[in-house]
Amino acid sequence: MVGQRKSNAVDASLAESLKQLAQNRPLEKITIKEITDKAGVIRPTFYNHFQDKYELIEWIIMTELIEPMRPLIQNGMVREGMEILLTHMEKDKIFYTKAVKLEGTITFMDIAKKCAEEVLLEMINENSDNAHMKKHRWLTPEHVASYYAQSMCFVAIEWVKSGMSASPKELSEVYEYILTLSLDDIFKQM
Repeated sequence: MVGQRKSNAVDASLAESLKQLAQNRPLEKITIKEITDKAGVIRPTFYNHFQDKYELIEWIIMTELIEPMRPLIQNGMVREGMEILLTHMEKDKIFYTKAVKLEGTITFMDIAKKCAEEVLLEMINENSDNAHMKKHRWLTPEHVASYYAQSMCFVAIEWVKSGMSASPKELSEVYEYILTLSLDDIFKQM
C-alpha cells in the first residue's frame, strides 16, 4: 500500500513529472514513458516504485494532501487539517483541476477516498474504545472512516470543480460548520 511505504527522491521526481505533464494534457492521456522520460529514469524504475500512474496519483494524494493534515486531525483540529489540504490543492491548482476530471474505471474520487479512508480508519482504531460501535452493529470503524472520507473528498472535489472560488480558510470553516452541526440544526439556520 502506498501510504505505508517510505517516500524517496525517485517517487518525488515521478510525481513532479506527472504534475508537469498534466499542465498540458489530460491525465488519462499521459503515458508511463512520458512520465519516465520527463523524470529522467527508465520505465523499469517506474515499475519498481508504482504499479501504474493511478498508484502514483495515490502517492501524490497521500504524501501531499493526507499526511500533512494527519497530525492536525489527530489533535482534534479538523478545520485546520482541511485548510492545509485545500491550501496544498490550491498550490497545484492545474494538476488537481485535471485530476478531478479523471474518468474511466478509476476516478480521482476513488483514489482520494481510499487514501483518506485508510488514514481515518487507522486513527479511529488507534484512538477509539469503540463503545458506541459495539452498541450499534452497523456503526463500524470502516463505515465511520468511509463516511468522513467521503465528506472530505466531496467538499474538496466540488471546490476544485467550482474553480476554487472560495479560499481554503473559508471552505474549511464551512466544512467545520457542516461537520459539527446536525442536519436539523442546519435546516433551522438556513
